[in-house]
Amino acid sequence: MPRPFRPTPRPTILALAVLLAAGPMLASGAAQAQAAKTREVAVASGKQIRLIAVPNLKKDCSLGPQPEVKVTTPPKNGALVQRAGKVKTPATYRCPNVEANVQAVFYESKAGFTGADEVTVEIKGTDGNVVTQTIKVTVGGAKDAPKDGAKKDTTDL
Repeated sequence: MPRPFRPTPRPTILALAVLLAAGPMLASGAAQAQAAKTREVAVASGKQIRLIAVPNLKKDCSLGPQPEVKVTTPPKNGALVQRAGKVKTPATYRCPNVEANVQAVFYESKAGFTGADEVTVEIKGTDGNVVTQTIKVTVGGAKDAPKDGAKKDTTDL
């Protein structure tokens, strides 16, 4: 009785299949270093809120290069302002009471807009790692207060 034909996988074909499947991950080393975060904030319509503030502090609390902030998805119903400045870190920060350079991004909705908006930014920190942050903004009435201790009504750092 003849044996039925069963193709045996060849090592080269198997290796090629593995490389094709892993290709997108291997091709972009930066993608491996990326971490993604999602946060939510609330703000009154037409008011400004600080979405992020990134200091130039290394893990050992020494000053490093200025962080790079890139807006990858701008808001649909508002505008962003990006500012650089100096701040003294709060006593509760991992590097307390240190004067640091900061990159900050502020959001302000269109006049009269209420509802949901979203911003995505890529932050390249002093260590060279890239973090992607998606910030979901809930724009409401005048009584809404910011979450996460974010400042309201100002582009002060």
